[in-house]
Amino acid sequence: MGDDLSRLVSGTTRDVRLTIDGAEVVVPEGTTILDACGGRGCDIPTLCYGETITPKNACRVCMVEVEGSRVLVPSCSRPVEDGMTVRTRSERVDHARKMVLEFLGSSVDLSLTERVDEWNAEYGADPDRYGDRAATVSQPVKVDNDLYVRDYAKCILCYQCVDACGEQWQNSFVIEIAGRGFDAHVSTEHDVSLPDSACVYCGNCIQVCPTGALMFTSEFDMRAAGTWDEQRQTTTDTVCGFCGVGCNLTLHVQDNEIVKVSSPPDSPITHGNLCIKGRFGYQHVQNRSDRASPGSS
Repeated sequence: MGDDLSRLVSGTTRDVRLTIDGAEVVVPEGTTILDACGGRGCDIPTLCYGETITPKNACRVCMVEVEGSRVLVPSCSRPVEDGMTVRTRSERVDHARKMVLEFLGSSVDLSLTERVDEWNAEYGADPDRYGDRAATVSQPVKVDNDLYVRDYAKCILCYQCVDACGEQWQNSFVIEIAGRGFDAHVSTEHDVSLPDSACVYCGNCIQVCPTGALMFTSEFDMRAAGTWDEQRQTTTDTVCGFCGVGCNLTLHVQDNEIVKVSSPPDSPITHGNLCIKGRFGYQHVQNRSDRASPGSS
């Protein structure tokens, strides 16, 4: 009791010892299994997990086996416990991940989702055995504003955009999951267009989207034209100059043109979030004139 009180006063947490794949690991109390394994960069696949959003346990691809648990548990949200024994790979875990990857891959377009092809190969997942085309590909792309495009044929209902727009960051509450079962989808209130909604065009939903369902119009147009090439792109971190807050920006540049703007998730100022000016107000940088100004030689 005395130790617990002293930790409460000092603001420190106790260490937790657990075993992960046969190795003893010591981490602070409150750490999730995923973070104890090394975070997002570890070998546990994640789709709906983001560094700035509280996990919703939506995609179920990060499931692991915990000794004594009747069911597999989501590593992205399950806190570690003293004496816990975790297996990140087993026949049961691998089969679950294979099925999740196949179900998702057969129902939505994951072509722009990082590492999915790698995971399909690793777990032997074959989404095509459920059909030649994803069931939601027929959804039309929503192009109702000049700044970003919504392609819900790529949406896995991870809730990250909903939470970024809602109480976790923006507090605009423009979008929510509408419908039930197979009819569940991301929608504005009464399914109105974005210009008719309360959207403030911060683009924080784009920042957290893991599948490309939400995309800068600039990227969407370049992909359609076949000119989008991330191999030729460079990134430069800078500070937004529109106000005095000092938000951190990452400029994505291709062929000497800014093609989109993001923000570092680990920034202590923005945590990956921006306003409409920081996210989309870069066009003036590229308003170059081919003619020399008066008086120039």
